[in-house]
Amino acid sequence: MTKKELSQLYYLNREIEEQQRRLAELETVATSCTATITGLPRTSGVADKLAKYAIEIADLKALLDLNLKKCFYELNRLNRYIQTVDDSQMRMILSLRYINGYSWRQIAFSIGGGNTEDGVKKMAYRFLKKM
Repeated sequence: MTKKELSQLYYLNREIEEQQRRLAELETVATSCTATITGLPRTSGVADKLAKYAIEIADLKALLDLNLKKCFYELNRLNRYIQTVDDSQMRMILSLRYINGYSWRQIAFSIGGGNTEDGVKKMAYRFLKKM
């Protein structure tokens, strides 16, 4: 498995976070209301605005649901691959990096044993290159 394949879960999670942010933004805009000023003529624009946002929200929810399913599939695929690695330290490095999304510094700290961020990064890249 390549570094790019292993990184797909990370980018999928970022995409999901962005979609969730956008969904919250759309829901806020769709449900926000202003005080009605009496004596002014009414327009039909409000109903159209709500319908437009409702359609966008429904589409975004469907897309978000699809990406969450992809994320679950990708997580399972990565876990299965990592479990095939013989070296327990390398399994830990790959799991912390590609499943938990840790930085190289956090991985080196978690593993301990005098490992540096450059050291664990090189170990992982050498391992992936060898595979």
